[in-house]
Amino acid sequence: MAETIIKIDLKQSPYENEKVHNRWHPDIPMAVMVKPGDDFIIECYDWTGGQIKNDDDASDVRDVDLTQVHFLSGPVGIEGAEPGDLLEVDILDIGTFAESLWGFNGFFSKKNGGGFLTEHFPEAQKSIWDFNGMFTKSRHVPQVEFAGLIHPGLIGCLPSKELLEEWNKREKALYDTDPDAVPALATLPYAETAHMGQLKGEDKAKAAAEGARTVPPREHGGNCDIKDLSRGSKVYFPVYVKNAGLSMGDLHFSQGDGEITFCGAIEMAGWIHLRVNLIKDGMKKYGIKNPIFKPSPITPKYDDYLIFEGISVDEKGKQHYLDVHIAYRQACLNAIEYMTKFGYSRAQAYAILGVAPVQGHISGVVDIPNACATLWLPTDIFEFDIKPNASGPTKAVDGSVDVPLAPDL
Repeated sequence: MAETIIKIDLKQSPYENEKVHNRWHPDIPMAVMVKPGDDFIIECYDWTGGQIKNDDDASDVRDVDLTQVHFLSGPVGIEGAEPGDLLEVDILDIGTFAESLWGFNGFFSKKNGGGFLTEHFPEAQKSIWDFNGMFTKSRHVPQVEFAGLIHPGLIGCLPSKELLEEWNKREKALYDTDPDAVPALATLPYAETAHMGQLKGEDKAKAAAEGARTVPPREHGGNCDIKDLSRGSKVYFPVYVKNAGLSMGDLHFSQGDGEITFCGAIEMAGWIHLRVNLIKDGMKKYGIKNPIFKPSPITPKYDDYLIFEGISVDEKGKQHYLDVHIAYRQACLNAIEYMTKFGYSRAQAYAILGVAPVQGHISGVVDIPNACATLWLPTDIFEFDIKPNASGPTKAVDGSVDVPLAPDL
């Protein structure tokens, strides 16, 4: 049996665990060392470190402190890893804790992070999802059930000093183009809530002031939110520092492509079983500067979809040039509008797109001026027939429950 090399206590603050951190910095000490070929188990907090509760009150989503996230387990040092190598990571298994068989999905207030459709859903809402083996359903979103594909939303290696400086420089430049933007254009270093693993004293203070926030994906991997990184996946990470420094967290029970509600998957605490190996000088050999991966061979089998198209013309009718962001947003809005015809509230429909095994595709980027993006909604997740027919939609959801909302204060 594989050894659990990083353990957590869900009753304990992650700030009390020295094998956890919430910033990226090359000076964070390795929490534990392993050798190429080793396999091991890592336990992870949910991305907020326990700030969200299993109840019907969305005020915790409204009030969550996003300067604290994400709480990552690690860094795991791999003996012999050097800058320029590729770290080969096999995800052997991944799962829930027996004492925590639930997860949450949330829309963040526009004032506190927002989301992909924040202009349409500007206030905080939360749905709770209960796990029954490989399946999940929610008391807040009726008549829908589906199999989960558990995966780490965030996994990657420590950056070098030079790469960290590049991140901070370019993100600060973007932020400075509109420092009053809501939501902000980038999340800059913020020392006050930084947790730097085993770093102490002046070393911690200096690194905390420089440490990159964990919000976006970057060259090292990070918060990519790729739902297909599940059991059976193999990932090749660029190595930027000695011993690589592999960290992970933000586990999801299930997620739709794009994680469009921002707190957009079914967020959970849990564990992940990994094996690591090295490809020496792999970055140069294969021309790699960002991770590449092989997807899981074990995926929920949904092969009947309704596919919603969107083009790069926004809600106000403004034409954009080959803008896939606008196009995918329109596909999402079209799907939400469609589901309301069967009795779902717009919030329930939005939650479904965030958590169910929805596929997102860039379908066309050559036919000027409109890009085409598509959203693939699996029909078998519904307990009723959601496909169009000549008789028109039948209201299947009675509206007696909705996704809890917490208005801005």
